[in-house]
Amino acid sequence: MRYDVIVIGSGPGGYVAAIRASQLGKKVAVVEKAEIGGICLNWGCIPTKALLKSAQVYTYMQHAESYGISIEGTVKADMEAVVKRSRGVAEGMSKGIQYLFKKNNVEMINGFGSLTAEKKVKVVDSDGNISEHEADHIILATGARVKELPNLPIDGKKIIGYRQALVLDKLPETMLVVGSGAIGSEFAFFFTSMGVKVTLVEFMPNILPVEDEEVSKQVERCFKKLKMTVMTDSSVTDVDTSGEKCICTVSTKKGDKIVEADIVLSAVGVQTNLEGLGLENIGISNEKGKINVDEYYRTNVEGVYAIGDIVHGPALAHKASHEAIICVEKICGLEPKPLNYNNIPGCTYITPEVASVGLTEAKALAAGYQIKVGKFPFTASGKASAAGNKDGFIKVIFNAENGQWLGCHMVGDNVTEMVATAVLARELGATGRDIIENIFPHPTMSEAIMEAAAAAYGEVVHL
Repeated sequence: MRYDVIVIGSGPGGYVAAIRASQLGKKVAVVEKAEIGGICLNWGCIPTKALLKSAQVYTYMQHAESYGISIEGTVKADMEAVVKRSRGVAEGMSKGIQYLFKKNNVEMINGFGSLTAEKKVKVVDSDGNISEHEADHIILATGARVKELPNLPIDGKKIIGYRQALVLDKLPETMLVVGSGAIGSEFAFFFTSMGVKVTLVEFMPNILPVEDEEVSKQVERCFKKLKMTVMTDSSVTDVDTSGEKCICTVSTKKGDKIVEADIVLSAVGVQTNLEGLGLENIGISNEKGKINVDEYYRTNVEGVYAIGDIVHGPALAHKASHEAIICVEKICGLEPKPLNYNNIPGCTYITPEVASVGLTEAKALAAGYQIKVGKFPFTASGKASAAGNKDGFIKVIFNAENGQWLGCHMVGDNVTEMVATAVLARELGATGRDIIENIFPHPTMSEAIMEAAAAAYGEVVHL
């Protein structure tokens, strides 16, 4: 079968590319070996947020008296029901993508797709049947999977990855989480909130190591307040799974420590899905697990493109979706604006939430900027006080010479909903003075952005 565009992979990059191409008049097919919607909808972004919402509700109910609400009886967490809800949310989103494919006349081809020759794709389905297809444009959007360390082989029972963590039928008493990036921190927070005794181990000096150091320290304090054990500057060197418990050897600056856990969750990152794609068949350039592309996601082979986790940049769903639109619009003869990789927000959905965009204070100084830094704590926020959670702050960083907004770092309730303000303002070139002079509604969490900007210029009123 011949198409204008074939997309291999149906995650947030692949399905968006397919739908946009169809909207622009192309005959489109998507090749997918597993669930429609990819890891994000089925085993990542969406089901984890459903779990975290259950944890939030459970926490609220345990502290209902703080809000003047009395609950008679015992509040219990039913892990089976929590997982069932999470899976239902994921399945509903996946069905939504199927509906959009039908609405936009995008054809689905089930199976594993690979490149066999120029403009040709071979698909092997689950029964071993082979079909061949052609397209003028082939977009690779195969995403990534959990990364395994040699000393932490995932067996799916005692040493698990995020997939198994999403569908545990019962809560363990103890868990050791290796890696404190967004994935590791979210699972560590979820299981701690549900009553599991969690130890979080991070190789770097701070948890959430890509975030501003002050944000990382705030989150560590909040985790410890929840009775989570946090071990930074540490690494798991060995796990003995021969007995009933996992006996974990953790190397620290003060020597080796032994930690016992029912389950070890490996959350040390992801690795790209490039194996078996047939890149070598047509000579597609790639290095260090990433396909080399230009600003419109064209590879070195005409008619072949790559987007999402398999190209440079952070492994984020919204980044992949934006790349998809740019790639397809360029294919269709439009002139899309290339993506600004310095203005991609990152979010971590723990409590308090974390969101950031741009340079950290340390990176701004290392880049040679003279900076103005402002911080506004939620302890001074009326809305945070009314909501009952004053943990966190907004931190902003401006170029002292011209007011350019270099970075914004947030930790607190609902900050993942607020960071888009900073993303848009930075893209439009707003300065520190522009933020100060803009009206933010009161009482809101978002007005802390304006207050932080005012603090940077020595004009804050409410501190």
